Amino acid sequence: MANKLDGALSYFHDRVSDCIKTNKNISVITHLDCDGITSGSIVTRSLIRAGARCTVRTVNDFNKNLIEKMKSDSREFHIITDLGGGFAKDLDSELNDNWIVVDHHQIPKEEFDNERVINAWKFDIDGGVEISAGGMAYLVSQALHKENTDLAWIAVVSALGDRQDQGEKKSFSGINLEIVSTAKKNGQVEIDLDILLVGRETRPLPDALAFTSHPFIEGLTWNRDACLALLNSSGIKLKDGSRWRVPAELTEDEKRSLLEAISKFTSSKNATQIMDELVGYTYTLSGEDKRSFLRDAREFSTMLNSCGRIRKAGIGIAICLGDRTKMLEEGENILLEYRTLLRNYMNALASERWRVVDNGQYLMVNGEGLVPENMTGAVSSLLGGSQKNTGKIIILRTNGEDGTIKFSSRKSTGCKSEVNLGLLMRACAAKVSGAGGGHGAAAGARITKDKLDEFLDCLEENVSRLQSPDLSK
Repeated sequence: MANKLDGALSYFHDRVSDCIKTNKNISVITHLDCDGITSGSIVTRSLIRAGARCTVRTVNDFNKNLIEKMKSDSREFHIITDLGGGFAKDLDSELNDNWIVVDHHQIPKEEFDNERVINAWKFDIDGGVEISAGGMAYLVSQALHKENTDLAWIAVVSALGDRQDQGEKKSFSGINLEIVSTAKKNGQVEIDLDILLVGRETRPLPDALAFTSHPFIEGLTWNRDACLALLNSSGIKLKDGSRWRVPAELTEDEKRSLLEAISKFTSSKNATQIMDELVGYTYTLSGEDKRSFLRDAREFSTMLNSCGRIRKAGIGIAICLGDRTKMLEEGENILLEYRTLLRNYMNALASERWRVVDNGQYLMVNGEGLVPENMTGAVSSLLGGSQKNTGKIIILRTNGEDGTIKFSSRKSTGCKSEVNLGLLMRACAAKVSGAGGGHGAAAGARITKDKLDEFLDCLEENVSRLQSPDLSK
């Protein structure tokens, strides 16, 4: 498969180099989450370096209406990142061969033979855990010019944003491991084994604990007063003079005391799992200022997600492209706004119990009239990280634009189900003329409102199965 991947990377190099030589205007279209913003930024940075005329924009999802708009666009060539799976036939029909998709989501078998689809799964690479769209964008950018190796750190942020740190103690596997090794060799990323609190080098201890939402700890997450009380009762020194201490300054004994104190907020059956989630590898971005919240690559990824989710993806792209002035301040404000919104949604879901139906193996959550469609992925991820949902599949729905319903599904911490959510969402959506897809552990779909009952029946019939639904039927 390595030869096939090399062939795909050569194809990207040749097509894009030809566009640059002939002065074609290139459009980069990408998803608005962290993986989309990073992958779009990596490709855009490499295009700008190569002297291309290009623009970049983010979209919430990919559909036939968007392809129609692309057809009438003045731009002559289109690079689509972190999106576009399942749309190759439509793209060929409307844009001829003036497009390339660079992605890592599972795709239908009929797209494997289309050279314009550069997708991880075509090369026996598991796009769910071994590489993100940012990683794929890094590979094609490197193919464009070797100097783009210095973009490896952005691909690390990308993989963290897509929660691909699924190895032992939050390590990477597959091509992600090669990319993070390159970033480390470049002096861009430092890797340590530590307690995984948000902003480990920059946030005061009570804030760092309160802002930590993966795992979501009932009673502590977003509750600064409770976190302050916990830290005080565990005897941890909170200040050095008048300055708040940060997580990176904790001694080994203090870390043990803190973990022990946190464990009292977890149920005995989930305690080990929660503790495992709180200890692992940290990825520090050496190039960022020591006082900047961007030094923690995980927090960087959350900031990018927040930019996209509250419709300010351009700020995230500007930061990825190197802006560290006004945009940085904007990014921090957006992160605060995002966390406030998420707290409100989670509190509402907890108090409006009619919205949540727990069927034992899976949770059906109705976010209609509460959760905006662009926040479904973030909310379903938080629900999946909550200890009370351990071992379950989360399926969240909300109102979408143009009379649609948007779904987001996640496997929670400790979920052992073998059902592939990406295939399940695509199969059930296809049955009702909708669109869906994603990864084994995280996926989404969009359907029309009139097909809701039929779609839910399909989900409920298949979500508890050990195996994924048969797509050939």
